[in-house]
Amino acid sequence: MTTTTAGDQLVLAAEEGGALSGIEDAINTVFTPISDGFSNIVFGEVTVFGVTFPWIVAWLVIAAAVFTTAFGFIQIRSFKLAIDLVRGKYTDKSEPGEINHFQALASALSGTVGLGNIAGVGVAVTVGGAGATFWMILCGLLGMATKFVECTLGVKYREIDADGTVSGGPMHYLRKGIAERIPNAFGAGLGKVLAVLAAVMILFFAIAGGNMFQANQTFAQLRNVTGGETGLLGSDGAALIFGILLAVLIGAVIIGGIKSIGAVTSRLVPAMAVIYVLACLTVIGVNYALVPSAVGDILSGAFTPEAGFGGLIGVLIVGFQRAAFSNEAGLGSAPIAHSAVKTKHPATEGLVALLEPFIDTVIVCTMTALTIVIAKTQFWTDAQQTVLNGGDTPDGVTVTSESFATVLPWFPYVLTVAVALFAISTIITWGYYGQRAWLFLFGKGKAKERAYNVLFCAFTVVGSVLTLGSVLDFADAVLFALALFNIIGLYIMIPVVKKELASYREKLRSGEVRKAEKAEKV
Repeated sequence: MTTTTAGDQLVLAAEEGGALSGIEDAINTVFTPISDGFSNIVFGEVTVFGVTFPWIVAWLVIAAAVFTTAFGFIQIRSFKLAIDLVRGKYTDKSEPGEINHFQALASALSGTVGLGNIAGVGVAVTVGGAGATFWMILCGLLGMATKFVECTLGVKYREIDADGTVSGGPMHYLRKGIAERIPNAFGAGLGKVLAVLAAVMILFFAIAGGNMFQANQTFAQLRNVTGGETGLLGSDGAALIFGILLAVLIGAVIIGGIKSIGAVTSRLVPAMAVIYVLACLTVIGVNYALVPSAVGDILSGAFTPEAGFGGLIGVLIVGFQRAAFSNEAGLGSAPIAHSAVKTKHPATEGLVALLEPFIDTVIVCTMTALTIVIAKTQFWTDAQQTVLNGGDTPDGVTVTSESFATVLPWFPYVLTVAVALFAISTIITWGYYGQRAWLFLFGKGKAKERAYNVLFCAFTVVGSVLTLGSVLDFADAVLFALALFNIIGLYIMIPVVKKELASYREKLRSGEVRKAEKAEKV
């Protein structure tokens, strides 16, 4: 007679699949009409010059252009200062906060650098042609100004508890900042409503999109490179075990708070970026003779694209859409991480934050696009033709993976490592974002914090086993709905940010803020 442990029973239950499949079908059946209705609103399309695109993309890009103009192209004029701040040249360890500038940047980047840089770019250059790369870069550059504004406000209106723990983000600056700018009952009410909506949306996306989706995609990639459904990880039992192990790993990090997260991401983000960028450079280097023609294709495709790609406006929209979806400028998520920085000058972290879209979009996305355009695989050209003929859009990860495989046949394994690192760092960061939203909604306290951590890790396991497609579609819509409320608040508080920036620049000029004798190690 044999005995089974609780773990064995879990695996056997998962392998049977019937119960789990039934649960998934039931959830999707209930949630699909809700998801479809809300997604149709958030990603509703408008038509300009015969080209149809989601209005939310225009909302994000217009805001980025307004902030770029309002702050005199700050992303260009203050780029060097931003680098100096990240390097710790103006760091004072005695300033309030939990983590340094570099750790704050790394924590925020870990939430944005991910599958969008790999799969999203593959889709962009397939649907919009090589020219979409140019507009993606432009959108990334404009988005730097949006990140500056929202992250300056994140620090300006953050709350620091007696134990030094920091809480910040749109739920705080929308509530406080709007009430300050509109000092009457309407302003206070508007700020509170927008703050609660922001917290609810961040919490929902943290659990679904920032956690379940990432866990699901990581396991899917691991299963693919180990033989698929007939391989080592082919059973649902394997997905369950993977989910439990991943949940333990994630839990060990998020329980430590932003200090622990900052310590992990400040090592993980550079590591995953180096691995991925080196792979890109390898393909580009082997095909160095094709670089000039690839750049030429990108520039010519940006301004004189083939009609099949939707003309100039069509290619522009595809590039803008992928960049906006990748760097999350204007969504209000990044200020939560940036708020924890050690500083008493809010504008310093706004300046550091403007580097985020530059790294995410201008560097990482561009490297991916160049790799695809230079490799010019048969799969990519066939996929483009399929799209031009009205067929389905291909899997963006496959487009990118096939391009790397032209030089690195074993690259799917490297891509698996990169996807896993991207996903784990995203889960960790969104775990923190969700925790801050949870505590804002339900009140602070160690018991409430522990309850959230357990709930979040439980959904890591659920995400590994169940796809829950309709829930994830709804999560995407929720995150981008946040941009509507967040950017309204950013417009209202432009004068606040201008005042903070002017104050910091005056302190630099007067010598009140000086370079540290020895830059802090990052």
